Amino acid sequence: MRQDLSPGELLPSGRRLSIVLVLGFLSALGPLTIDMYLPSLPTITTDLHSTEAAVQLTLTGTLLGLALGQLLIGPLSDAIGRRAPLLAGVAVHVLATVLCVVAPNLAILGSLRVLQGLGAAAAAVVGMAIVRDLFSGLAAAKLLSRLMLVIGVAPILAPTIGGAVLTWTSWRGVFVVLALMAIAILTATALLLPETLPAERRRNGGVTGTLRDYGTLFKDRAYVGLILVAGLAFSALFAYVSGSSFVFQDEYGLSQQQFAYVFAGGAVGLIGATQLNVRLLRRWTPAQILSSSLIAGAVFGGVLLVFAATGFGGLIGILIPLWLVLATVGLAMPNAPALALSRHGEAAGTAAALLGAVQFGVGALAAPLVGVLGNSAIAMAIVVFGGMIAAVVVLETVVRPSRLPVETGEPVMAVAH
Repeated sequence: MRQDLSPGELLPSGRRLSIVLVLGFLSALGPLTIDMYLPSLPTITTDLHSTEAAVQLTLTGTLLGLALGQLLIGPLSDAIGRRAPLLAGVAVHVLATVLCVVAPNLAILGSLRVLQGLGAAAAAVVGMAIVRDLFSGLAAAKLLSRLMLVIGVAPILAPTIGGAVLTWTSWRGVFVVLALMAIAILTATALLLPETLPAERRRNGGVTGTLRDYGTLFKDRAYVGLILVAGLAFSALFAYVSGSSFVFQDEYGLSQQQFAYVFAGGAVGLIGATQLNVRLLRRWTPAQILSSSLIAGAVFGGVLLVFAATGFGGLIGILIPLWLVLATVGLAMPNAPALALSRHGEAAGTAAALLGAVQFGVGALAAPLVGVLGNSAIAMAIVVFGGMIAAVVVLETVVRPSRLPVETGEPVMAVAH
């Protein structure tokens, strides 16, 4: 570990572990919000007398809230520090989730889902900025991989919990459980997470300064390309997230609990890939891993589309290439953000905000697209394949990974006093 900082600013290993765990739980808040109610989508459609496409827009609303919220909260955290915006955002999420329990119609539920997304955005963007406050280079990629082991538990548990809750109560009970989880995350954050941005490193340029920072980011071709790559990889993931409950329950006849198990299987592959990434980083650079994983994902996406169009292999013929695509997304997820954020440590909150906004914004576009195309296996496969192909094209033509510098920065952890 570099000794850039005084011994008093270095954290002991126990404190470091608690911070990493809290960051993982914060990053899990978004996936929990997105995924826990997925088994409920068909039920909500019936209960609120709506259509499948309209109900899927509640997922789009959450993703839009996550995207817009990050654009606002990221620069704010650069200006006033990390803790205050983070705690306020999670508190907003708790309030919105409680109100979802009593939402009388789809319009109000959709509006509250946007507010949930805004609250979860604070957890996502400030958590990412804290990682950049404390780590850089390969160390950041490794930490993001480890964090995703914690983050990945959420996609596995969320639909399973949601399906279990639905066996004894309605979809409203799912939001009760989510509210309790959010309260626990808020409490852990308040008690265990320190301020990581000292006053002397804060950026107080106001609106003009924020716009200037965004302008600087947009001038960095590689950074813009990397966040687009991250967003397009997310579009493949969210095409699966938004369409899977309808595809597997309606088209293939799975029960809510069976769907939860299938969804968990995909999450296991994604999580396993994020952990494999730590080992791969010992031999290859983040750019090399990112390029190889996206090309493999595009190939598997093409296989998925062929199998969906021909019906080859039935359910198994869909699941195997789909899970392989998710695994390649798991390899891309730590490396694209690490490469992007390593270029702009001086404005980590703003850089993380734009990254998160593009990720969730592109995901928000992909989610309803599956419904527009018919909520079928073919529709889901088209969007998944399209997202992976587009990610490869942007990476190779805009980012040009062979030209990226190899960063080997070791972690430096400090807190503001």
